[in-house]
Amino acid sequence: MASFTPSTASTARASELREALASRVVVADGAMGTMLQAQDPSMEDFEQLEGCNEVLNVTRPDIVRSVHEAYFSVGVDCVETNTFGANLAALGEYDIPERIFELSEAGARVARETADDFTARDGRTRWVLGSVGPGTKLPTLGHAPYTALRDAYQQNVEGLVAGGADAVLVETTQDLLQTKASVIGARRALEALGADLPLLVQVTVETTGTMLLGSEIGAALTALEPLGIDMIGLNCATGP
Repeated sequence: MASFTPSTASTARASELREALASRVVVADGAMGTMLQAQDPSMEDFEQLEGCNEVLNVTRPDIVRSVHEAYFSVGVDCVETNTFGANLAALGEYDIPERIFELSEAGARVARETADDFTARDGRTRWVLGSVGPGTKLPTLGHAPYTALRDAYQQNVEGLVAGGADAVLVETTQDLLQTKASVIGARRALEALGADLPLLVQVTVETTGTMLLGSEIGAALTALEPLGIDMIGLNCATGP
């Protein structure tokens, strides 16, 4: 874990984001992967790891930055980091799980620099949401040990915070145990780094009205609210 001391500016941004979320509509960005793919990165850009978008944070930060710039240019308040796959399951499929922290930090840094550039132009605060994707392993089904996933999510979030994220966004979770692993890992990272950032969680709900493994939204709320999160929402699913 890299050493990290929250700056006055980062603490102020986090506080301002919490206030904004409680008092007005805060507009975030949209798709990341399709906009990266539209720029046709080469296999060299991907370091021969075709489709591993997180590698572009290191090899082609200019491409990643251009996506953030496109969203900020049309007026969004927040952009998500290009780190949806910076987790044990996704990077493990490319045999590079040891790069979780590196790629998370790099993704947050690109977004932070872009946000700060836009803020410098007009004084309006722009925020960076550290994207924590679910990966492909569901602990409830025995795909991977809960503790291994939790510890890897902690590395993910430590990288995001070190790179300058203003909040942690746990998104697209399908298995409540996987959601819990993400949230507990994030909490451990924030406590270890002394960072008080908003923690936002999004679950996915299918056309059945439940999460993929059958949990109803009420069950999700009951399970997640005691974990100390700032906001619960829905994203990226076939349902509502």
